[in-house]
Amino acid sequence: MLRYIALFSLLMVGVVGVLYAYPTFAQDMTNNDPLGVDYGQYTGLSDQDLRVSVALVIRFILGFLGIIFLILTLYAGFLWMTSAGNEDNIEKAKKILWGSVIGLAIVLASYAITQFVIGNLSGVMGIKPS
Repeated sequence: MLRYIALFSLLMVGVVGVLYAYPTFAQDMTNNDPLGVDYGQYTGLSDQDLRVSVALVIRFILGFLGIIFLILTLYAGFLWMTSAGNEDNIEKAKKILWGSVIGLAIVLASYAITQFVIGNLSGVMGIKPS
């Protein structure tokens, strides 16, 4: 009985889907832009290139990571200064400090590489990064 109910339900969903399907007469507005790089003109969001938008997002993320590592460095320094000679707290602060310095170096290197690549790609493609 449950099998017949499931079959009937699927049949009814199919019938309703066929009966209420209307054709859509939408026209293609992006004939001049087959790759979609000028999406801002058609969506009304922005006139800048998609690659520039991605570059801005990458810069924001790297800046945010830099702030996180700066906060970790300050925390490690605070922990070291308030350890009052406790060797466990000093070792913990040293580990946090070394980790944050290495992380900050990685973020700065990736930021420099990103700036170099985006600058060269922008110059070659004739777009202006902001």
